[in-house]
Formats: sequence, C-alpha cells, structure tokens
Amino acid sequence: MYPIHSKIQAKVSSNGTAKSPFYALLGEFEQALSSVLNRETDPAVKRHKEKGKLTARERIKLLIDTNTSFLELSALAAYNQKDNAFPSAGVVTGIGVIHGREAVIVANDATVKGGTYIKETVKKHLRAQEIAMENNLPCVYLVDSGGAFLPEQDSVFPDRDHFGRIFYNQARLSAMGIPQISIVMGSCTAGGAYIPAMSDETIIVRNQGTIFIGGPPLVKAATGEEVTAEELGGGEVHTSISGVADHLAESDAHALEICRNIFESLPKPQRQELDIAQPEAPAYPEDELYSLIPVDLKRQTDVHEIIARLVDDSRFHEFKENYGTTLVTGFARIMGFPVGIIANNGFFTSESSLKGAHFIELCSHRKVPIVFLQNTTGFIVGKKYEHGGIARDGAKLINAVANASVPIFTVVIGASYGAGNYAMAGRAFNPRLLLMWPNAKIAVMGGEQASNVLVSIKEQQLKANGKELTPDERQRIKQEILSKYEVESSAYYSTSRIWDDGIIDPLDTRKYLALGISASLNRPFGEPNFGVFRM
Repeated sequence: MYPIHSKIQAKVSSNGTAKSPFYALLGEFEQALSSVLNRETDPAVKRHKEKGKLTARERIKLLIDTNTSFLELSALAAYNQKDNAFPSAGVVTGIGVIHGREAVIVANDATVKGGTYIKETVKKHLRAQEIAMENNLPCVYLVDSGGAFLPEQDSVFPDRDHFGRIFYNQARLSAMGIPQISIVMGSCTAGGAYIPAMSDETIIVRNQGTIFIGGPPLVKAATGEEVTAEELGGGEVHTSISGVADHLAESDAHALEICRNIFESLPKPQRQELDIAQPEAPAYPEDELYSLIPVDLKRQTDVHEIIARLVDDSRFHEFKENYGTTLVTGFARIMGFPVGIIANNGFFTSESSLKGAHFIELCSHRKVPIVFLQNTTGFIVGKKYEHGGIARDGAKLINAVANASVPIFTVVIGASYGAGNYAMAGRAFNPRLLLMWPNAKIAVMGGEQASNVLVSIKEQQLKANGKELTPDERQRIKQEILSKYEVESSAYYSTSRIWDDGIIDPLDTRKYLALGISASLNRPFGEPNFGVFRM
C-alpha cells in the first residue's frame, strides 16, 4: 500500500484546533446527545436511583469488561418526536465486550415512561436482535419494562415488525444456537414476560424484579384475587416455585456479576480468520477531518483527503485509480483490520458503476470487509447516459452490493440521494452498521432539485387548464418544498426514526468500524454468489 499525500492544507488555529463551519453542526450534535445521556436532574431518574437501582447505562458499564468501549446504537432514537418524552426511545442498545467476547446488549430504561415500548423502541430492539443474528453475537437483555405503551398500542402490537417480532427473533436466535441471557431488574409484564421465559438463562433481582403475564390490578379485575407483585411474580417465586428464572440476585451489581460468570461458560464461536495487523494512527491528525467534512453538499470534497484521515498510517492501495474517477475504490486497514473502501467522489457514471461492481467481487473473493463512504447525489442523468446504458450498469453495481458475501459497513459522510443510496449500501441493503455524520443528508433527491421538479409539474398542470403561476406563487411553493426537505433529509430526522444506527462524531468513525468488523468475525463469511449481470 502507498501513503496518500494530502493535497490541501487543513485550516488550523493557533491552539491547534481546526477551523470549520462544521463546528456549529458538531456543537448541535453534542447538545442533542447530552440531552439524552445526561439526565441526572430528571425526577424519574432520581426516583429510580432512590430505590437502589442503577440506570440502564450504569448497568451496561458494570456488565462489560473494564477499559472497553460500548458501541451504543441509535442514541437519538425518537429525538424531536413526542415532545422528546422518550429519550433514546426508552431503551439502550449496542455492542459491548464481556469476558473478551462481543455481545449485543438491550437495556430497558425504566426512567422513560416506565420502560414502555413505543414504535421506535420496538424497532430499536429488533435492530439489536438483527445485529446479533448477522454477527452470531450473544444477547443480554437487561429487563426493566412495563411492556407496550398503551396509548400507542396500535403502533406496537399487531403488525409483523411490532412487539411480537421480538419473541419470534428470540426463538430464531435460540434455534441458531446464539445464547440469550435475561436479567430481570424491574418490571417484566404481559408479553414482555416472554423475554426472560425464552432466554437460555434468566437472572432476577430479589425484591425488585417481577415477571407476570398479568399484574396485580389485572388479576384482581379478572379473578377478584388480591396479591402483591412480589407474591405474584417476584424473585423468590420464580427461582423456587415456577422455575421461570434460574438465578436469584441480591442487587443490580450482583445480577450483572452472575451474568458475567455465565459468559465464562459459553462456547467459543468459530471466527472468520482475517489478516489483522497492529493498529496505526492515520499519518494526518484526525481532527483535520472537521475542516474537510462537506458542510455545503453542493461542493464535492476530494474523498482521498477523508480516507487519509481514517485509515491506518494513511496508506491506501487504490484500485482502477484512473477509471470511473467519480468513485474511489481500494484496500486499506482500519485499526489493523483489512478493509476494502468504496467512496464517492461525485455522481455515478457507467464507468464508476462497473468499477464498483468489479471491486465488490474482488473483496468477496478475498474475504475482505467493505466500508462504504457515502457522499453522492446519485446517478448521472441525460439522453447521452441513458443511451449509454447507465440503468444497466447501475443495476450491476446494485446487484453486487446486494450479494456481497462479506460484511459491509456504511458511513454517510455527506449526501445520500436517490439511487446513490442503494448503490452505496443504504439501509435496504443490510449493512452490518450504518452510521451518519452530523452533516449528512438523506433523501430521494436534494431539496432544490425536488422543488424545481415539483414546481415544474405544477406549472404543467396549470398550463393544461389555461392558467399559470405568478412569480410569488412559484417562490412560495418552492420555499415550502425546500423547508420540508431541509427537515426530512437531516441526519436527526433519519436517526430519530432509526433509518440508521446512529449519528457519530467523525473522530469516532475508526472506533465504531473496528468494533463492528471485530463483531462480524464471530461468523465465517460466506462464499461469493452473484446474480445475473446484464451485458
């Protein structure tokens, strides 16, 4: 591999900090993240801790190995929805290391509406299970939930990907031999009772955890029987009478210790062999990314400069450097892991599409994970390109992405517009992780393009009826569309609805990718198997 030689001078202030308009976006992101992570003054959090209970993130910190990172996913789920009453959608999910082994952790946050589930909570829980299936990772459920949020039961209960899918996934995970451990640290009611009941091993905290299909109020209403929660489904009941739980813990900390002990008995998975080297920092300061990140998406940033500040020692073996130059492909290492990189340097052409498909085939045969760096307005349009077969060549690339036999990871570093989203492994193409930078935009097209198209259609409709738009009407309609697209294409709108796995600080990109790649090695990669490429 050869070093990338930066062709620009990153703007750096006297104190060594890069100067960039991106800092305003970074500040906005940090403020949003702080609003969900730092809730010590919230009355619900105070009441929770007064009971001697740990918060969801405190529980996770005790569970994972000391001095290891927890890769939290979708921390801003449900952000700017429902008056921000459901921070992180009331559940904390991610990948952590327990006794040296990566695991998926799902921790209910009982300080958020009693840990009840809204649509985004369910979606986030299901996504965590999907990651476990894809990567053969054990699941740990830290249960502290009142079940479905009843005022919105219609959006969490009946459909295929609603609450019931959690238990369907549990059954499938079990059949796949993927261990599942539940720690009941609070309420576990109604359908939620099946989470511990369907786990391989279940721990329950004395005088704190409860498991029942119907709680005391429902029992009284249905049968007239008066019973306390502890008598009905407490730790003593389920470890000595019903057998629903296997281990009785005295506290949150004790329960987490038991879980860690269980991990010591789990069989080691068959891991994919990969030529892993000693990690090296990029040759250029990583914080120079802040001055390079495309804030104005109308201006293309040479993606080589981004790559130089993401890969080990800034070394990159570029593939087809002089062909299809609007797409950059090549091999590098990130935190010692070998990766193939596919990165946008503009719109897609037939040449760049064919180049990308060829490179995916190479990575699949060589069993090298692929990292997509998205910043594209999509495929080039026009008579010349349609006649040249842009649809056919773009289809080759999309076919290759869909059938890649190695793990793929996607980072949206700028624009993700139109079919470019598909060609660069958007959510529909099942990347193992899909991460967003705070400046990222995702939409069927840019707002300005959309407004021009829609205004043009409106004008044609009116013209057919002998009418026309005034300049003021035209500007008003255009502005309304632009405003709508500005909101709906933002990274926050996307992450709130869990279209991605979270917005991250660009400086954390290497860490997230490294842990994601490491997790993917818990299941051997498949063999190349591509579909029909139209010629």
